Amino acid sequence: MKSPVHRCRDVEHTRGQAGQGSNCLQPEHRIPISKDVITSSSASAMWFIRDICGIICAIITWLLVFYAVFVVLFVLLLPSKNLVYSIVNGSVFNSLAFLALASHLRAMCTDPGAVPKGNATKEYIESLQLKPGQVVYKCPKCCSIKPDRAHHCSVCKRCIRKMDHHCPWVNNCVGENNQKYFVLFTMYIALISLHSLIMVVFHFLNCFEDDWTKCSTFSPPATVILLILLCFEGLLFLIFTSVMFGTQVHSICTDETGIEQLKKEERRWAKKTKWMNMRAVFGHPFSLLWFSPFSTPEHGKAETYQYVV
Repeated sequence: MKSPVHRCRDVEHTRGQAGQGSNCLQPEHRIPISKDVITSSSASAMWFIRDICGIICAIITWLLVFYAVFVVLFVLLLPSKNLVYSIVNGSVFNSLAFLALASHLRAMCTDPGAVPKGNATKEYIESLQLKPGQVVYKCPKCCSIKPDRAHHCSVCKRCIRKMDHHCPWVNNCVGENNQKYFVLFTMYIALISLHSLIMVVFHFLNCFEDDWTKCSTFSPPATVILLILLCFEGLLFLIFTSVMFGTQVHSICTDETGIEQLKKEERRWAKKTKWMNMRAVFGHPFSLLWFSPFSTPEHGKAETYQYVV
């Protein structure tokens, strides 16, 4: 009987030799492992990826939101003669912007579902109590035992459970633990983009009927430039985040990540209803907390993961 050390194989070698008749490479079985066993110790600590490109993109995201808030407040709302219009729209826009930035922060600083690094040790493999002939997949890049539906991220340098993609705008992977916050971020950015475009249209209509000098505290040329830049930013982000929001919701409903769709991986997990898939990401039961970036999803009973062997 082979020792546990010999029952661990790199992913590339295992799949490449699957048809060569090795005793360790029988038709695939699965070993159910508790989620707690493969949860990174960093899940309860602050998570931050030290990637220069991602950090720059995240800073740009915040600056663009602050620019939109500045133009909406000081160009569109404060000069308005209608106090109710300014208060209502200002409250709605700033609330949505705050939720967008909070969602961005949670998506960026939440462990997306990293598998413990370097856990493919002799002692750990022995604790799995493998039967003779069974073999687990090990990621050769981070030396981690790889559960089903986990993929290695070259930027995070970790294997991520249910990894959808790595997003530089949130400087993090979108995975099992932070997909809710990423979806909320795209939704709130799309909403403030749409809201700002509507307010710009109303502002232009009002200024055409009135004196431009009375429409803003800035000079007419500066006002026009600020509004054109806001329109460009709002339209660009509205299209981009709406598409991302739609693809993420579709991915959740079909229970198939972006990487799995791209690689056209064979579906080896149980098929669930769209509503069950939504609850798996946002928590259950349904409530207004689904739309809050400050609420951690309640998934109920701990999920069981599979090690492909």
